Amino acid sequence: MTFSCFEEQLASKPDALAITDLSQARSWRELDDNVRALTRYLTDEAGLQPGEHVALLVGNRIEYVEAMLAGLLAGLWVTPINTHLTASEVDYIRRDCGAKIIFHDDALAPLLLADSSGTAVNIQQLLPTLPIPAQSSIEADSPAGGNMLYTSGTTGRPKGVKRARPARVDEMIARMRGFGEAFGLTGRGPHLVTGPLYHAAPGLFAIYDMLNGAPVVIMPKWSCETFFKAVGDYRVVTTHLVPTMFVRLLEARERGEADDANLSSLDYVLHGAAPISRSVKQRMIDWWGPMLTEYWGATESGTVTMVNSADWLAHPGTVGKPLPHFEVFVGDATGEPVDAPEGLLLCRHKTLAGIFEYHNDPEKTRKSHPLPHVVSLGDIGRVEDGFVYLSDRESNMIISGGVNIYPAEIEEALMEHPQIVDAVVFGIPNEEWGEEVKAVVQLRDGTLGTDALVEDIRGFTRARVAGFKVPRSIAFIDVMPRNPAGKIPVRELKAKYAG
Repeated sequence: MTFSCFEEQLASKPDALAITDLSQARSWRELDDNVRALTRYLTDEAGLQPGEHVALLVGNRIEYVEAMLAGLLAGLWVTPINTHLTASEVDYIRRDCGAKIIFHDDALAPLLLADSSGTAVNIQQLLPTLPIPAQSSIEADSPAGGNMLYTSGTTGRPKGVKRARPARVDEMIARMRGFGEAFGLTGRGPHLVTGPLYHAAPGLFAIYDMLNGAPVVIMPKWSCETFFKAVGDYRVVTTHLVPTMFVRLLEARERGEADDANLSSLDYVLHGAAPISRSVKQRMIDWWGPMLTEYWGATESGTVTMVNSADWLAHPGTVGKPLPHFEVFVGDATGEPVDAPEGLLLCRHKTLAGIFEYHNDPEKTRKSHPLPHVVSLGDIGRVEDGFVYLSDRESNMIISGGVNIYPAEIEEALMEHPQIVDAVVFGIPNEEWGEEVKAVVQLRDGTLGTDALVEDIRGFTRARVAGFKVPRSIAFIDVMPRNPAGKIPVRELKAKYAG
């Protein structure tokens, strides 16, 4: 029997809206037709075999979702490529993943080097030429594909990450639907994509919700104005946001830009990918109510913990309890638990001995699993009454005079200052102490970064953290640089402000 991702939707609402990117739209029937056509193109015309690789250099467009689903149904490893990379960075991933085909759109064609590997195919030009097959070429027991996501490369060249996948297509789709239900994405209403589809969270959460029946609305790029309008126009029920978007929305509200926004349909918001200050999260809950659900995880592990608003309010600062298939504990580099209130957090998967593998790097894969079932995501934290709390990234730690200092605690204190809208803290060289604490902050519009304000901020921080953690120096920045996942490029700022 041939297989379709959308059998229930095709039976009950074939002509209803399935997906839009605010410039084009597809019904469930049209979406299914295009996915089937692309799947047949990959398997029959391009001749790709299960287990081979395809890459996507496609922006926030409908075609991204169609190509992703087609690649998975064709049994391929699908690698989304960050659309903000340079041509040389795209070329590295394209060669490293071994993609036989790289789909791209019109806007991103300039990022493709002519002498790179694989065949570049413009998906905007290809799709209209493909015949719609009478039925799917995929059977329920056909080999399943998988996502091969690349790490951000913060400690060197990015690496492709392959997580464990089911053997059959029907099992793969059932698992994705199950993930949606576990994450609260049950298809009960339109889902809004606010971030880049190439990033695991916005892209996969949207697909999970869609497979459970939710129409998907894709924002081409982030803006508060587009967010307010899309939620109101499409009666959006679920979405995924990152903390910097919360900050921008709160600023827009203060300027009165949310006064006419109709957010009454919104009732479930996932957030993660970057730390959030307690004050920002509390203000969002005060505004929207207890609809926020936070998660913690990584490219390698997927989601490890989750916490709803009620539990977060009862345990401020937690990233939640581990999902049923994970355990989280404080351990050492060998993977064993240690008797310490805080330290390196380790994750143990209850069934998978190898949670993931790095593409073409068995040694790195082996080192990432100090024991079978156990991995570290590089975070420092603690576990209290089953709830996980993060202190900071292990790589962000500042060592000053032999004392370990975690920037996240200081950043949270800075974010409570009434004139600060964003902040980052890192260590810079100090001859006497080895490192000293440096802060870079973005001020509210209209606030001047004076010497008097520096001392005010230092005094404000001193009242909230120990004296040795107070920034010795503070620099002001017009706009805090954050990538589309909401993360700050600390290494670049550190290099800029180290002197």
